[in-house]
Amino acid sequence: MIQAIGLTSHPYRKLPPAVEDVSFEAHDGQVTALLGGPRSGRTTTLRLLLGLQPGRGIAYFKGRPLHVFDHPAREVGALVGEVSGHPSRSVRGHLRMLCAAVGAPTGRAEEVLDVLGLAELAGEPLGRLSRGMDRRLGLAGALLGDPHTLVLDEPTANLSSREALWLRGLLRAHAAQGGTVLFTTEHAKEAAGVADRVVVLERGRIVAEQTVADFARTRLRPRVSVRSPYAARLADLLTKEARVTHRSVEVVKEDGNRLSVYGSSCADVGDLAHRHGVLVHQLADETGDMGIKAHAPPAPARPRLEACEAVRIDGRRFNAEAAQGGTDGPGASDRLRKGESEPSEGWGASSPVQGSVSGKESGTAVRGGDTPRSGGGASPGGPGGPGGPGGETVRRTALLDGKADQHTRTPSATERKATTGRPEKAVELSQLPPPLTIRPARIPVRVLTYELRRASGVWAGYLTLGVVLFVSAVISFCLVRNGQTPQQRVLAAWPRELPLPPAALGAGVLGSLAFGEEFRYPVLATERSSVPRRLSLLGAKLAVTGMAAVLIALLTVGCDAALLQLVYGPKPSPVPDDWPLLMVGWLGVVTGCAWVGLLAAGVFRRTTAGLATVVGLSALLVPLLNRVADVPSAHSAAGFPARLRSLAFVQWPFGAQEYFAAVVRAATQPVGIALSLSLFALSCAYVVISLRSRAQ
Repeated sequence: MIQAIGLTSHPYRKLPPAVEDVSFEAHDGQVTALLGGPRSGRTTTLRLLLGLQPGRGIAYFKGRPLHVFDHPAREVGALVGEVSGHPSRSVRGHLRMLCAAVGAPTGRAEEVLDVLGLAELAGEPLGRLSRGMDRRLGLAGALLGDPHTLVLDEPTANLSSREALWLRGLLRAHAAQGGTVLFTTEHAKEAAGVADRVVVLERGRIVAEQTVADFARTRLRPRVSVRSPYAARLADLLTKEARVTHRSVEVVKEDGNRLSVYGSSCADVGDLAHRHGVLVHQLADETGDMGIKAHAPPAPARPRLEACEAVRIDGRRFNAEAAQGGTDGPGASDRLRKGESEPSEGWGASSPVQGSVSGKESGTAVRGGDTPRSGGGASPGGPGGPGGPGGETVRRTALLDGKADQHTRTPSATERKATTGRPEKAVELSQLPPPLTIRPARIPVRVLTYELRRASGVWAGYLTLGVVLFVSAVISFCLVRNGQTPQQRVLAAWPRELPLPPAALGAGVLGSLAFGEEFRYPVLATERSSVPRRLSLLGAKLAVTGMAAVLIALLTVGCDAALLQLVYGPKPSPVPDDWPLLMVGWLGVVTGCAWVGLLAAGVFRRTTAGLATVVGLSALLVPLLNRVADVPSAHSAAGFPARLRSLAFVQWPFGAQEYFAAVVRAATQPVGIALSLSLFALSCAYVVISLRSRAQ
């Protein structure tokens, strides 16, 4: 169950808030629709509900805030906006990376791909997917953790009519198993075709909260849309004409020069305008797709009802002729958010109700009973089934008594439906992924696996490694031909003129990409500013980046030594006697540069910021410290490592004091001092920002 209490967004400058004091509930076993036009605050409401946008108000899932759950992905699956993935990452790799993040096994990705019809596209990069396939991939990511609640923003956007029908069956199947579904839409017929309750938003406020029966009866009535520069005069004439002829006609003034006339026809309105000489620019029959003021002209693909179309509700026929004799306007039966909604008569599992609408998209029919999803076998609602992307129509049948208990629906959900009077759906249900029975992995294992799959799933790391090895080989050849460079600098490709070697700069690039991609392609959150800065994620990134830096350092030395021996023989590339101590300092420099780039990208939320920090470290800070070191001092610090070893109360085992001395010696060099200062400053900044974000 979702409870939203007083959700209010922060105002931008002097503009009013996009959402103000929005409160509603979405119950288990039901589908709730947030209906609104452009700039009504639908997406902002979902962002506030999920904590992706700062604001005021309270949002509860199962009576608790979302951040207190140990495994949020098992509770809520969200789809807000487009899929934020690296364009070169494959569909399978993207879902496997998300599986690691939510603690699901790797095989879960294959199950979701099969159910959503993406198995044939598993090897395609994300950048080549169509917008409809991208939408289905986002839904696949929401279903990975087998969540109890689905929160979806425009789930049918960019989908064909067949795919939209299949998706509606998927939502109904999730609700039939006792789950909670909350989705946004701007099409009233879509809301009436799949939802149990409809919450109408207008300009950031809730204007109505109705059952689907009340919504279909009041919001989907035919009307005459009139556009005239003399709209006010025409409205007065229509009102007077209705009073004289004793007809029930309601005239609603929309924005600009537009009128909506209920209870009349195009012929009557046109005749009246002609008799009084009123200029009319548009005169058309239409059905209110929004239920509120239209902020934009209707899209061509939006379904419409003609005068001959009809919907059967509770055994009573509701059409344009019946609407003409009614007395309620489009807002007369609206149940505002104060508990005034009345359950419709005749709704229930015991009274079969059939609805049919002519046309290609039959989304306005009010349904009879739900057909629960069977536990096994091929699903009729899957891709290619009658209700899936390959189907043509939505079949609506009534449930026979006693059949609901034979399937997977929970008894508590059935009892709730009987007591609340929710109309039973007979939409062809789609197949859902099988439930997860494996306990999620621990957080350290999850984040470490996630980071490994993130780093190895794109070509950027491999390209960086290849460039580093090529440049290092060229520099080593040049240093050998010179013959005046120490052997350790030749193998590391580190001439004295460069403050940092190519291997260190390449490690800095990998570190910058590790955190920069989290904000450029926010997989863990739908907003860049909401990427979690938890210590577990930082620790995993430090570990993976450190391993990558060590790999680069070892490969650089090994490849340079092998190439020099191949070209010049063993003489130009002898191994130094103190190579273990030199290797410790070499690994420390490369790893330190990788961590500097990582922390800088995490603090400034940009890959370029991490690269700029590494370049600034090599171009400004290291040369400055070199100049400071060249200045003669009155006192010498010679023997500092030995004095540090003398402070130890126990003897160092296995000659560890020599390696400690090598580390201290490297740290007291200008490069070591620059790295130490940078790491300390960036670590403090990261901790401060992380604590401030957690407090907010």
